[in-house]
Amino acid sequence: MAEGATTGQRLLKRAAVLAMAILASACSTVVPRTAPPVYQPVNEAPRPYEPVITPGLPTDNEHHMVALLVPLTGTNGAVGRSIANATQLALLDTDNAELRVTSYDTATGPAAAAQKAIDDGARLILGPLLADDVRAVLPVAKRAGVPVIGFSNDTSLAGSGAYLMGYSPAQSIERVVDYARGQGVTTYGALVANGVYGQRASTAFLRAVEGAKGQVVSLQNYDRTAASIAGAAARLGRAGSVGAVLIVDDGAAAAGVVTLMRKGEPGARVLGTERWNNEASVLTKPSLNGAWFASVPDNLYRQYATKYRTRFGAAPYRLSSMGYDAVLLTIRIARDWPIGRPFPEDRLRDKGGFAGIDGAFRFGRDGFAERALEVQEVRGGTTVTVSPAPTGF
Repeated sequence: MAEGATTGQRLLKRAAVLAMAILASACSTVVPRTAPPVYQPVNEAPRPYEPVITPGLPTDNEHHMVALLVPLTGTNGAVGRSIANATQLALLDTDNAELRVTSYDTATGPAAAAQKAIDDGARLILGPLLADDVRAVLPVAKRAGVPVIGFSNDTSLAGSGAYLMGYSPAQSIERVVDYARGQGVTTYGALVANGVYGQRASTAFLRAVEGAKGQVVSLQNYDRTAASIAGAAARLGRAGSVGAVLIVDDGAAAAGVVTLMRKGEPGARVLGTERWNNEASVLTKPSLNGAWFASVPDNLYRQYATKYRTRFGAAPYRLSSMGYDAVLLTIRIARDWPIGRPFPEDRLRDKGGFAGIDGAFRFGRDGFAERALEVQEVRGGTTVTVSPAPTGF
């Protein structure tokens, strides 16, 4: 044990000597006799970190970039969201992987929404829904050379890169008057609610009756008050018997107008406009039973509505079909649209037209959609097609 301890002590002493030698060696290291480096300050302000940011969506070289501009919030938010759902349903139904449709909320500012869409790389704009929004978007889209396929029915906004899919009162009135003429109606009257829609409908009505070689016996305007409606109905009755009376108002209001109109024109056929196809309340009004109105066909829409309800858990708004058909139109044209290139606007003017849930349609020289319409009759709580829509042009 003593010998082992002596050996261990000798090892410790050797380790200590070795450590002392290393330290001594370090302390005696010779430093070259050269001048130390002099720090030269640079007269530049330090540059902050600037990350490279590409505005908008990432560059997409695999999809056609399409923007949907609709109100997603606010008063018309529910309609806009229904249209947005319809565009997604169209992509799913067609199993299309080339189109990328991005929604932008026009309720926060239509011009800003359009600019954001263009900055994100959109080559085509679907929407907006409202006429004022279309008016705000057009200058932005035109500067960028991006066509607009809007959902408004204001014909004054169509043209110069704007194509409108809205349902036209003029086309609806012309179609139902032409059908009535074919059923032997030669004399006509009209009760028209005051407003921009009423003014346009009145002009269309006079032209349609003239074109059908009929006669307008009386056209009366009214404000939406009981006294004004009663006065207009009385004036119409005093003008003489007519075969049909056009009511230019929404369905709920039209029912009350017809009740007053019957006092002076008990046997006249009631005619309505395309607006009635958007309102289920028309079917519940006994006074409108037997009325005729022209609108886009409903047979495919009913199938679409069932599929929409299954997918989204709620019924679609009637106008949402325009969003669905706008996507179908785009997919058809996309066959001749190389990804990353401008949208081939000239294809929108195809004389053969397009087909969709709302039937056949085509854009005229003025950029407004000409539609193949059917005539429906309100009958027993439902509508019956009494004159089918043409299948094409």
